[in-house]
Amino acid sequence: MPHTVPACPQCGLENTYPDGSNYLCPDCAFEWPQVADAADTDAPEGDGVVHDAVRDANGNPLADGDAVILVKDLKVKGSSSTLKKGTKIKSIRLVDGADGHNVDCKTDLGSMLLKSEFLKKA
Repeated sequence: MPHTVPACPQCGLENTYPDGSNYLCPDCAFEWPQVADAADTDAPEGDGVVHDAVRDANGNPLADGDAVILVKDLKVKGSSSTLKKGTKIKSIRLVDGADGHNVDCKTDLGSMLLKSEFLKKA
């Protein structure tokens, strides 16, 4: 079975291709490292467990307990508040959230779910 090239984690389009040791998206010019497909492990979830599908805006894998920084301003739904770019968030928890909201965290505005594509590892 041939290995399929993943969709771009930045823009979500599937027009990507391998380039050396990286994948490249010609649509948004995003580049991220090719990582060998890890065999599924039976490790229980907890602090420090890396979820293969959860990567930050730069393609780095995120794990429970990591600290992250927002890469853009995010408006909070149902509120007039905004989470500002550069805000550091500590002790994230990875979840299988709806609509790609896969990072559970506590901010100054309360507990919320965020998309990993708007975060970078601190």
